[in-house]
Amino acid sequence: MIVWLASYPRSGNTFLRTVLHAVYRVPTYSIYDDDDPVAQRVGPNLVGYRRKPNDPALMADSSEVYFVKTHKRRRADRYPALYLVRDGRDAVVSHARLRASQANGPHAPSFQTLLRKEITRPYVEDRPSSGTWGGNVLSWLSDTDAPVVVLKYEHLIVDPVEVVKHSASSLALHLVPIADAVVPCFEDLHRVDPTFFRRGAVGSHRDEMPDELHDVFRAQPENAAAMRALGYGDAPTGRITRASLEPFPSSAS
Repeated sequence: MIVWLASYPRSGNTFLRTVLHAVYRVPTYSIYDDDDPVAQRVGPNLVGYRRKPNDPALMADSSEVYFVKTHKRRRADRYPALYLVRDGRDAVVSHARLRASQANGPHAPSFQTLLRKEITRPYVEDRPSSGTWGGNVLSWLSDTDAPVVVLKYEHLIVDPVEVVKHSASSLALHLVPIADAVVPCFEDLHRVDPTFFRRGAVGSHRDEMPDELHDVFRAQPENAAAMRALGYGDAPTGRITRASLEPFPSSAS
């Protein structure tokens, strides 16, 4: 069976794959036909990367669970999903920072230019990875035809093993966890690739997103709707600790 590991870019998908592989020793795959540059960049062994079979039907009909990364909007395929969400302001800042690190030359766009484009990126019908953060989120939250378990990045980084176990159990995947599974901490990941694993912080938008672009972010109707749906507000969240977490807000439809 196929289980989507879905998220908007820079919401923690690579870390989710890392935790899944560490806890269950399962491989992870990518929907994209590009040999998964992220897995190649951070190390295929970290996320348990394998190339997906050429025939999707082989994955869908198999008794084996195929965890497949995607940043695309939800399609009506009825496959179950783990949908990872992160405060959209942090996600777009992180994505713009990564793109800025890859831009070279005297005419390379600035971080603020890239951030504005990230915030206002239009949705193109034949490009399901396009569009705003909020549009991506709402496409998965509104799906009622397949089980979708929602994980919050802010919870995942505090107690990754328990969040992943709870989420897998919510989808009734019947996976057996590895005893005493060890998940790399952020400092370990930062040493692997300090540009890709840059800050890993909650609320990074507060000192990286200019006020004007914060207003632009909120002015996108899909972003505003998704922020309300997920309970992300403007007040400082403070330091998140395990003791401060409410029960994991996973939901299956």
